[in-house]
Amino acid sequence: MDIRDNSVVVTGGASGLGLATAEKLIAQGAYVVLADLPSSAGGKRAQELGARARFVAADVTDPEQMRGVFDAAELMAPLRACVHCAGRGGALRILDKEGNAGSLEHYEGLISVNLVGSFNVLRLAAERFAKNEPVSGERGVFILTSSVAAWEGQIGQIPYASAKAGIVGMTLVAARDLAGRLIRVCTIAPGIFDTPIIARLPEKVKESLGKLAPHPARLGRPLEYAALAAHIIENQMINGETIRLDGAVRMGPR
Repeated sequence: MDIRDNSVVVTGGASGLGLATAEKLIAQGAYVVLADLPSSAGGKRAQELGARARFVAADVTDPEQMRGVFDAAELMAPLRACVHCAGRGGALRILDKEGNAGSLEHYEGLISVNLVGSFNVLRLAAERFAKNEPVSGERGVFILTSSVAAWEGQIGQIPYASAKAGIVGMTLVAARDLAGRLIRVCTIAPGIFDTPIIARLPEKVKESLGKLAPHPARLGRPLEYAALAAHIIENQMINGETIRLDGAVRMGPR
């Protein structure tokens, strides 16, 4: 799909992978709505990106707020793509140090944001895409974000790994389900990327994390995620696939 003069929604667009993706797509001629929490720097980032960007505050688990995001995108230009980067982490052990059961509330909260939120955004985007007239044989493209934790979740990552594995499981099913509507669905599964969460770590810790990848032995760069997202949008044959973007890293148990 040629994204020029079409609109794209990027969730989690105020920072990290989402912001890099917005920058990349705007450079390719798209209009982009950054969807992120009210507490984010989304408004400032949209101003920095220029006239082709707009920020709409929204929680990805809230249907009405996300409908507002898609409404805003359709006012800018035909909505043809959505890149869903929003999510959050959080540690949880099955048993704590005293042998007490881990928090079900904490587990449910992370599943709600990372997995239920992904489905919510997917279903609402698909509803809009399905109303588009086909262009070059397709109506829209949706890109989810998983993680290498879907396969190699580390100790303490059980809610995060569960959600990210759910996104991998969602991908092919969604692509098959929406194929008749001429809508593609793919997932990117990043390894260890230099995002704002990682940026807060000491430099020595970041270097050691980067060296876990065989090649290149460094942290991933948000622009590399953005480049892959842009290519998926452009390449019509990429559908129903989860693509690891990780420098061949395979995470250990800790």
